[in-house]
Amino acid sequence: MTRVIRVDDPRDPRLADYTDLTDVDLRRRREPAEGLFMAEGEKVIRRSLQAGYPLRSMLLTERWLDAMADVIENAEGPVYVAAPDTVEHVTGYHVHRGALASMHRKPLPPVGELLGRARRVAILEAVNDHTNIGAIFRGAAALGMDAVLLSPDCADPLYRRSVKVSMGAVFSVPYARLAPWPHALGAVRDAGLTLLALTPADRAVPLYELPYAAVERCALMLGAEGPGLSRKALDAADELVRIPMSHGVDSLNVGAAAAVAFYAVGHGRPGA
Repeated sequence: MTRVIRVDDPRDPRLADYTDLTDVDLRRRREPAEGLFMAEGEKVIRRSLQAGYPLRSMLLTERWLDAMADVIENAEGPVYVAAPDTVEHVTGYHVHRGALASMHRKPLPPVGELLGRARRVAILEAVNDHTNIGAIFRGAAALGMDAVLLSPDCADPLYRRSVKVSMGAVFSVPYARLAPWPHALGAVRDAGLTLLALTPADRAVPLYELPYAAVERCALMLGAEGPGLSRKALDAADELVRIPMSHGVDSLNVGAAAAVAFYAVGHGRPGA
């Protein structure tokens, strides 16, 4: 059995992975550079392990020892146990779920590998809000998207907030960075996928009017909330598409729009 190590000093260097979790800018730089990410809560920790992410260590409060007993039994990294106030001092906030794990990242798959086996993918441009990233991944997993491709300036799907909002769905949908942007969109078209750019513009075709041939193999492009897709991304698309709106509403939150669009090109289409 993995040795459980009790820690009383929040300055203990063995807890370095868990320090300053509320410093978003620091963690966004540090975690990819050091090849780690944070999994928070029992379900997310279990899902990250099931997805094959190696464990670096765990930090638990006493009350989680029984619930996580099987995970601890098979853990390859150290398991630290500390009082709630010690954990709060280390992380910078009250960890409501009382369980944290530092996980090793895995190399991202080549874009060509994902496109070769995908029927429908989501492409995100400059979506830099972690909550929106998490919501989009959760929708992609639930509604049958095969992969997510991110422009270089998109937020990190493995940042703690993204993982939490997605309820671990970031572990079940493969993703990669699409670069150089937007020139790499040509590789998506070359792989046989139709590029559909989601925009509220009046000239865009309502999603429900698209023929099945247009969505049989397609890539749905979504931009950041507010600015939407850039002019270059729109120009690279094969078709501009929109979600029809009612009651004077001009657009949806990008996470909600993504979910509607994912359903429309997948489950909502004959023969999908």
